[in-house]
Formats: sequence, C-alpha cells, structure tokens
Amino acid sequence: MTTEHAQAAPDLVTLAIDGAIATLTLNRPAKRNALSLGMIRAIDQHIASLPESVRVIVLAANGDHFSAGLDLSELGEMSAAEGVFHSRAWYEVFDRLQFGRRPVVALLHGAVVGGGLELAACAHVRVAEHSAYFGLPEGQRGIFLGGGGSVRITKLMGFSRVTEMMLTGRTYNADLALQVGLVHHCVPDGEGMAKALELAQRIAGNAPMSNFAIMHALPLIAEQPMSHGLMTESLVGAITQSAPEAKARMAEFLAKRAAKVERS
Repeated sequence: MTTEHAQAAPDLVTLAIDGAIATLTLNRPAKRNALSLGMIRAIDQHIASLPESVRVIVLAANGDHFSAGLDLSELGEMSAAEGVFHSRAWYEVFDRLQFGRRPVVALLHGAVVGGGLELAACAHVRVAEHSAYFGLPEGQRGIFLGGGGSVRITKLMGFSRVTEMMLTGRTYNADLALQVGLVHHCVPDGEGMAKALELAQRIAGNAPMSNFAIMHALPLIAEQPMSHGLMTESLVGAITQSAPEAKARMAEFLAKRAAKVERS
C-alpha cells in the first residue's frame, strides 16, 4: 500500500492506494474535520492524480468524527459575491467526486453534519457506524446550505425532512438515517472500514463501463420525463452491453461459468 499527499494541503487529506481501491481520508481531527477550502482542493487533487488501476474510492476520516461541517472561520466578512464563488468552488469538486469515473463509498462515523453531510451525499454508497449522527444546523448558525446539500440531500430523503431538520436542529442517528435513505448500511462501531472495503471490492469487480453508466445515467433518468428516461435507458444499455468486457461476461454467464445471484 502506498500513501501520497496533496500538494496544496499535505496534511489535510491523505491518500492510500491498495490495488483497485483508493482510500481518501480527511485528516483534520483536532478540528473535527471541519471542511476548509484547502481540504476540498486536496480531495480534488487526489482524484485527479489517481492511476488508471484504481476503480473505486473509499472516503473516510481520521479522529472521532467524519466531519462537523464547514470551517465557519472561512466565511468571516465574505461578500455576497465571494460567497457565491466559495460555493461554486465546492460544487466543482463535489461534481467531479459524484460524476467522475470511479464510484465512491463513504465511511461515516461521529458527526456527519452540515458540509460534512453535503460531502457524504456525493458518495454512491454510504456506510454508517453506530456512532454516526447527521444534522443540518445552518438555521441555528444564521446561514444556509452552500455545498450542494439543498439538492443532493433533498434527493436522498425528501425536502420535507430536510426542512424539518434545518428548522429544528434535529439530528438523526445511524438507524434512523438508514430508514430514511441517508445511508445504505449501518454497522457496529469499528466495523465500518471492513464493510466499506468489502463493498468497494465488490464494486471494483464490476465492468468499469457498467459502473460508469450506473453513476451517470441513473441521476439523469431520475430527472427526465418517463419517455425521455426510457430512451436514455435504451441508449445507455445498448452502449454498455456492446463493450468487449460485457460480451465476455455474458459469454461466461451463458456457459454457466459465472456466479449466480444469491441472497445477501
């Protein structure tokens, strides 16, 4: 396993690569991994530097918390225009994380709050340890979401739940987060990394074009009228199944050499 660091912020986010899996780790535990623009840029630099051999990203964090949110000290006396550009900088990186070439599995523990939840919402699979709790305290801070959460988190759990969470300061524990769709898996404390890596290995075993289609086509189809969505599905399906690896896998299945679907 090799470890590399971002050029702009060498200690804020670390990168470890083990075969087909890259683990990005938020590394600001003394600040509860509060997200600074430097951390966001470090994530971006790491993504851009990944070798072709990497097929899946695991997003994790050092310390007791995944992320307690935006580093509010960066807001300061920021003007309205500066605030817009600040958000746009986050959007650009988060878009590359969600709509890049590699699926992302997020391992969540402790505080997953504000900007931390906005970051987690970019992942394609989310694993929460029992210690995880989720909140959007922007209303109590006198601010609003600025990292894409009003779109991404609302798509996960519905605008009504997001509204209530923001108005009242309510937090969700890991079990409730699983029920409402914020996370996909809930595991005991200390078992999250093993589960995240298990899922990452499973995802890495898929055909890369299938993973790409799943990541990119499904969000588009969800936004389209039914007739448009069905056309998108047919086109993406035809392109995906025409890939050489897809044809080889189908041949394995038809020859009864491929593993069958079994109950989880």
